[in-house]
Parts: sequence; structure tokens; C-alpha cells
Amino acid sequence: MKTLIPILSFLLLFFSLPLLAQEIEEKKVFSFKIDRDIDPAMNRRVKLALEQAVKVEADLIIIEMDTYGGAVNDADDIRTMILESKIPIYTFINKDAASAGALISIASDSIYMAPGSSIGAATVVSGTDGSAAPDKYQSYMRSMMRSTAEASGRDPRIAEAMVDEKIEIEGITEKGSVLTFSVSEALQHGFCDGEYGSIEEILKAQNLEESEFIEFESSETERIISFFLNPAISGILILIIIGGIYFELQTPGVGFPLLAAIVAALLYFIPYYLNGLAENWEMIVFVLGIILLALELFVIPGFGIFGVLGIIFILGGLFLGMLPNQNFNFDFVPASDLFAALLTVILAAIASVGLVFWLTPKVNQWGAFKAITLASTQDRNEGYTSSFYPEQLNGKTGVVHSRLRPSGRVEIEGEIYDAFSRGEFLDQGEKIIVISTEGTSLKVKKWEG
Repeated sequence: MKTLIPILSFLLLFFSLPLLAQEIEEKKVFSFKIDRDIDPAMNRRVKLALEQAVKVEADLIIIEMDTYGGAVNDADDIRTMILESKIPIYTFINKDAASAGALISIASDSIYMAPGSSIGAATVVSGTDGSAAPDKYQSYMRSMMRSTAEASGRDPRIAEAMVDEKIEIEGITEKGSVLTFSVSEALQHGFCDGEYGSIEEILKAQNLEESEFIEFESSETERIISFFLNPAISGILILIIIGGIYFELQTPGVGFPLLAAIVAALLYFIPYYLNGLAENWEMIVFVLGIILLALELFVIPGFGIFGVLGIIFILGGLFLGMLPNQNFNFDFVPASDLFAALLTVILAAIASVGLVFWLTPKVNQWGAFKAITLASTQDRNEGYTSSFYPEQLNGKTGVVHSRLRPSGRVEIEGEIYDAFSRGEFLDQGEKIIVISTEGTSLKVKKWEG
């Protein structure tokens, strides 16, 4: 019996080893990068990546972090998604996790750092000049850092010190400087769980080197959306929108210019909307601009306030749709983004005006355009005329048949014609001479000959 127990234990271990090996091999590690500014586009990228990790049934998610921060509201969304994730999330700080990057890192279950990397400096700054934002924003950021650190089991006081320079922690930070940890300092104070040179080293340390490694890949739809977010493509779409609206207003009922403008507007706004840049009210401003312009051209005579407002609203909607402003608040919009959006809209508007002037004379010569519009000119030398009477009456003399006041009738060579003078009143019997034939009347004047 004593000899049987070791044999059974050996057999049990022998047959369980393949099952254990299979279990290790079936582990799935999902990875994606946060390697640029935290903005609506990155917010959407993280959301899609986490959804894909759930779809592939990943056992672990590793975020490769290298960012100087970005928009606070988007960072808040991302850290909330990380805290609510049912899949464990590790953050590997490859170089920098500053500001919003620090907040996101603290939300993860474990933090690993590459040699020479850092975490901290989470003071909220203005996007235009880089100065510190008002205290209400700092207070909001402090509360987020504190609550996030508490949720992930880290020191909330240290997390607050990464935002507020007035916080002093003995042996860690002095008053007057915002806290930033190096690798060794982060390890010492619980804001780093290990120093590794790569994700592969982390997996090896966690005995996950044999696991299936899956990197996040953008779908074809996301690549198309990214293509249309290119400022150059946005500029071309703006050109088509403005040009299409102009040609449709000049030739109402044709349809093709309007269709081109609608398609271009959809391709312009949808990518920005999906990435959280364009909001509903900004698209409403754009549509309202078109309505005001149409009212000016078709309902209200002349070119006044409605036309000017229409143009401003159209360009304003296009401009605002490119920027992550919060209800017209540009405090945290980078100056470079403001300049790029403004330059794109202005250059596209100028180019569209130039294209309209260059293209308008040529459009009527296109065979396809002639098929749907009346583009031909009825020239006088081809026999076309708007006059009811033949031009041979020009220069003929006659007499007033019924008084011209200034219109009436004249008699020429025994025939009675409708006529009008140049404003003078002519009595019956006075001699006249025909100046021109216009419509169904003759234009005459008193003949002194």
C-alpha cells in the first residue's frame, strides 16, 4: 500500500502536466499603445481596444504608455474604463506618463516602468499658452488623482502631490514643486511594481512568455476615418462643400452640385463626430448657415445681414467641428490645433472662391452639363431676338396716333404700332422716329427733321 501511493501520485502528476501546460499556452495577453496626446481620438482608440480585448477573451491587457498628457475630460473617461475593466490591466511606461498619462497609469492594476522613464507632473495647464489652469480645474484633477489612487491601492496623498505644488510630504516632495517620480522613486513609494526594458520582459517575469500575444489593430473603418481626419483631406472636402453649395444656388434644381456638397459634408463631419470632436450643435450651426444663405439669395433681395451671417455660420461650423472645444471653451485646445483648423478652413475657402471663378465659365462647355441645363446662348447674329417687330422699323418715321404719356400708339406707313417715348409726352399728330424695337413696343422720340 505504501508503495502504491507514490506510484499513484506520480501518475497523477504525469497526466496533469500536459493539462497545466495547455492552460499556460491558452493564456491571451492583449496589448495596445497610448503614445500620443490624450484627446477624443485617443479616447475612442482606448474604448475600441478594450472592446476588442473583451471580444478575443484576453486574460491580461498591457498598455504601453508614452505621453505628456492631454485633455482632462478624455483622461477621466479612459481612467474610468480602466477601473471598470473586468480584465486585469498593466501599464508599461516606456518613457513618459505625465499629467493625464499619470492619471491613467495609476488607474491600472500594476505599473511597470522602463529604465529612465518617469511618472507625475499632473498639473492642469492651458492648451493655448501652457500656463496653469484656474484652481477649479486643479481641484478636479486632485480629486480624480486621489480617488483613483485609493481605488488602485496607492497612496492618495502622493497622487495629489503630482498635481498640487503646495502639498509637502516629508522625505518625498517639498512645497513649491510638483511631484514627479523616477523609476527608483516610484518603486520605493508603491507607484511602480517593477523595472523592465520591454513588455516581453514583463511577460517572462509573470511566467506568461508562452501566452498568445495579441496587439490591437485598427479596423478598416477606423483607418478610413483616420484618413478623412487628415487636415489636407478636410480642406478638399471643405472646398467641395462650398463649391457645391455655390453652384447649386446658381443653378437650382440641377441636383449634382448639391449632392456633392452633401456627400462631402457627411465625409467631413462623421469622422470628427465619431472621434468626439464635432458636436451636434456645431453641425446645426453649419446647416443654419446654409439656410441663411439660401434665404438671402432666394427670399430677401440684395446681399445683406443674412448672407454675411450664413457665410460666417458655414465656416464657423466647419472650423468648430475640427476642435475638441467644450461648449465654445478653448482653454484646453492646443494652440497648434487651433492654428491648423483655422488655416485649413481659410485656405479651403479661398481655394473654393478661386475655383468658382475659374470653373464657372467652363462649366457650360461640358457636354454632361449641357444635357441637364440650358447652357446655350441665343445670339442675335443667329437670328434670335426678344423683339416682336422686325429691326427694319429702326429709323422709320411716322406720327403719333394716340398721345404718348409716355406710352401710346404711333402710325408708320399706314400701320398702327404700340410705342413709348423716352419719358417725354408727345401729342397726337407730332412727328416721331423709331429708335429701337423692344419686345412688343417701339421706342420712339420726337423727330425734328
